[in-house]
Amino acid sequence: MAPGVSRRRNRCVGSRDGVTRRVVLTGPEATGKTTLAKALARHFRAPWLPETARLYAEQVKRELTAADAEVIAQRAIDSEDVALASDPPLLLLDTDLISTVVYVRHYYGHCPAWIENAARERRGDLYLLCAPDLAWTADGVRDRPEQRQELFTLFERAMDEFACVSIDVSGTGIARERAALSAANALITAAGH
Repeated sequence: MAPGVSRRRNRCVGSRDGVTRRVVLTGPEATGKTTLAKALARHFRAPWLPETARLYAEQVKRELTAADAEVIAQRAIDSEDVALASDPPLLLLDTDLISTVVYVRHYYGHCPAWIENAARERRGDLYLLCAPDLAWTADGVRDRPEQRQELFTLFERAMDEFACVSIDVSGTGIARERAALSAANALITAAGH
């Protein structure tokens, strides 16, 4: 583990069984992750964390490099640890370290081992894998409209590689939101919240 990387807290806070459930919105760019994270947060009255890589890219205002991956990963870990410290029964994440792994491998060919290890260690309880069936919209950070299906396949492989519980979310508008809500509800109901 890299210096400054903390292990995930034992997540034993906030819920009836003492565990914070983490639902992660993941998938290629422009697939509605942020919209769904906000909608789920409103519905469940739960905190959500915005996408760390996007915040970082907007802050530095330049093309990202392989060296940025470690900064992004550490910021994601730090943000999640701060959110978990408040003991929520549910935490929604607009991407997590597995997304970092997928994108770093895609852009730069190799991901630092400590990020991959941290991604395994900090794996969420449920991943809502957003399909690239929405219209792509340029926003100054997104840059791969033609590669969304390829990236979706890489995310599917990552879900298997990291042994994630994942549900594909597709459709538009309210249908997409209902699919995400249904999957998250199943996790929460099973946890007894």
